[in-house]
Amino acid sequence: MDLELSTPILDRVKVPADMRGLDMAELRQLADDVRTEMIHTVGQTGGHLGSGLGVVELTVALHYVFETPRDKVIWDVGHQAYPHKIVTGRRDRIRTLRQGGGLSGFTKRSESEYDPFGAAHSSTSISAALGFAMANKIAGQPGKAIAVIGDGSMSAGMAYEAMNNAQDAGNRLVVILNDNDMSIAPPVGGLSAYLARLVSSRPFLELRGLAKKLSRHLPASLHSAAKKTDEFARGMVMGGTLFEELGFYYVGPIDGHNLDQLIPVLENVRDAAEGPCLIHVVTQKGKGYAPAEAAADKYHGVQKFNVVTGEQVKAPAAAPAYQNVFGETLAKMAETDESIVAITAAMPGGTGVDKFAKAHPERTFDVGIAEQHAVTFAAGLAAQGMRPFCAIYSTFLQRAYDQVVHDVAIQNLPVRFAIDRAGLVGADGATHAGTFDITYLASLPNFVVMAAADEAELAHMTATAVAHDSGPIAFRYPRGNGVGVPLPEVPQVLEIGKGRIVRGSDKSAGKIAILSLGTRLAEALKAADVLEAKGLPTTVADLRFAKPLDEEMIRRLATTHEVVVTVEEGSVGGLGAHILTMASDEGLTDNGLKIRTMRLPDTFQDHNSPDKQYDEAGLNAPHIVDTVLKALRWNEAGITSGVTGAEARA
Repeated sequence: MDLELSTPILDRVKVPADMRGLDMAELRQLADDVRTEMIHTVGQTGGHLGSGLGVVELTVALHYVFETPRDKVIWDVGHQAYPHKIVTGRRDRIRTLRQGGGLSGFTKRSESEYDPFGAAHSSTSISAALGFAMANKIAGQPGKAIAVIGDGSMSAGMAYEAMNNAQDAGNRLVVILNDNDMSIAPPVGGLSAYLARLVSSRPFLELRGLAKKLSRHLPASLHSAAKKTDEFARGMVMGGTLFEELGFYYVGPIDGHNLDQLIPVLENVRDAAEGPCLIHVVTQKGKGYAPAEAAADKYHGVQKFNVVTGEQVKAPAAAPAYQNVFGETLAKMAETDESIVAITAAMPGGTGVDKFAKAHPERTFDVGIAEQHAVTFAAGLAAQGMRPFCAIYSTFLQRAYDQVVHDVAIQNLPVRFAIDRAGLVGADGATHAGTFDITYLASLPNFVVMAAADEAELAHMTATAVAHDSGPIAFRYPRGNGVGVPLPEVPQVLEIGKGRIVRGSDKSAGKIAILSLGTRLAEALKAADVLEAKGLPTTVADLRFAKPLDEEMIRRLATTHEVVVTVEEGSVGGLGAHILTMASDEGLTDNGLKIRTMRLPDTFQDHNSPDKQYDEAGLNAPHIVDTVLKALRWNEAGITSGVTGAEARA
């Protein structure tokens, strides 16, 4: 395709209503213009490319046929919605995509009336669309709800739960199954397209409806036979029997890049009395951009790249990525331990499980977008004596919390949870942040919860999890690269519930003790440098464990220091809350000890660079210093006011 930014048709389309007077040739040109605009945009911003390229024609067709924003188009996951943003009044801001203060990389209700439902986790679209459709039905309002869901998202049970309850919505609900893997699609061609237009047409549906009414007056056996014959005939030539059994009228498969096929079928479904309908479209990820089409991952997620060559701009990494350290460490340990297995929920590359899979394919399980199944599957493996590692992003593990509680924790099964993307994640924003896992796991009986301060610690924690057979254990680590510390030749098995002093001493008196959990340790050490320069002796501890706490170490630090500050990359209710509970139970603050907890704010933070996000969250070194000085009531003359904790204890 021509990658020149010459877009006369797109210049005329500010909002979807502007495209509804275009002829078919102009719509095709519009699709080409949108594709070009998207390639140039993501080349500058980075982001999800392949999935959006695959739905350009579908986006144009949906907004052309349906009356958006009255009709609601809900994109499952939402990372494929860049073309949708371009044609819904946001083209002038599209190059702010995923940048601080700019457009979200997903659909977002506060961003546009054309984003009726926020997304970023998969398999939610049909449930949400059903809600819109039923609300309109109850209120007697016009408007359809269209859920666009990928074949990968259809691997999650929630999609089928929604479909099983969708019949009451009638023709107000339309589901577009975007099959971009050819995983469930028979060959697409002229006959298939013709059949799709035929069976979605008003005459066919009216004739079918009449036949249904007549068949009801037949004896029961003949009525049942007629119904089965109709379903069988269409199932034989078109597929879709499963969807028919769930109450959907199935149409397809059709070519998702051919507007001559898409638009007539969408118009037929829009006007049909039959419903709800499922339209099966087949698309190609990365469509129209040769480097993406040729790539194994179809350029699913990319850094900034050269539009002409497709070469991604990647800064040389000074240290290995955390997920690779986990995957390679686990693969190495599995060479001598055949009980180790790895499970991921459609994120093998993102979690490092791809490294394990390369070495041990027979012990690697990618269950698809099915986190609930992944956790209970791991529980079954653990109950049978295996050592399962369930590698799931923090934000996605939330989807399986019931299974974590009931199938793992209550039964005290030794499932190992490798929790990637812990803490703030940058451009993906609030929906992907790993904010809550310390809180929601450390509150559970039987759980051990660790957080790696660097890549060497992650290797040690992987080994610790392998050796821990007495119950569930979790270890969290962030997105991105490590800090550059050497990796151990042989990872150590850590003593459960024991931290380490990395600066100062827990046995001698000092002013300040900073208790860090996770990768804020580097910032804690920077803060200690500043405090020492002010004449304030500072001890820094890496707790390693949020549960069980190293109570002995904490108790020593609390009784030998005046101020204790906890620092964690998690929400309220995590490490700080557990230490405050311990201090309260033991009366550690009765003699003037000051405890301050530093954690992520009680907000959903918007996308930005990770450094800026942590600055906004108040978790960088200057914020730690400020917290200490305020606790001491310190002024720049080096004077504190009031009686110190040490004096009170004396």
